[in-house]
Amino acid sequence: MKNLILAIAAVAFTIPTSGWSATMHKTQPTQKVIIVKEPRQRLGTLSCEVAGGVGMVIGSNRAINCRFRQQGGGVEHYAGSIGKLGLDIGVSGKSYLSWVVVNTKPTRVGEGDLAGTYVGASANAAIGVGLGANALVGGNAENFALQPVSGQTGTGLNVAAGVSRLQLSPVR
Repeated sequence: MKNLILAIAAVAFTIPTSGWSATMHKTQPTQKVIIVKEPRQRLGTLSCEVAGGVGMVIGSNRAINCRFRQQGGGVEHYAGSIGKLGLDIGVSGKSYLSWVVVNTKPTRVGEGDLAGTYVGASANAAIGVGLGANALVGGNAENFALQPVSGQTGTGLNVAAGVSRLQLSPVR
């Protein structure tokens, strides 16, 4: 009887442990690294959520969270900030940006390679619902372009135009 109880206890302790570790192994994301040899290839889409805020007349800086969906199906997460230097007047709610990501020269894509600083021109306006456009170039070795122009939607009462700076760091 003792042996039967010990055998059942041993089986009970091993089943949840092996099932739990198998489940944990399956849910971990797989990183895909792609080597791109030709310039101006579409690498994927960078979709971002920008925190709302108040324009400071000559500039602004807001938190941003992004998801990069690679053409091959991999997904990476980034966080950082986006700021403008130029005219920025008004109050805006949360907004959403989406860029097509292309390479400017041969490079690799994956494991946080989109991290870095991007600079370019931007303009947006909102009266209730707003629209905007941003064209940026940069990255870890200035080898990515967020092109051709992003789509931006948001809410608020705001007018902004100037030079934009996007800073991205990988979220692991």
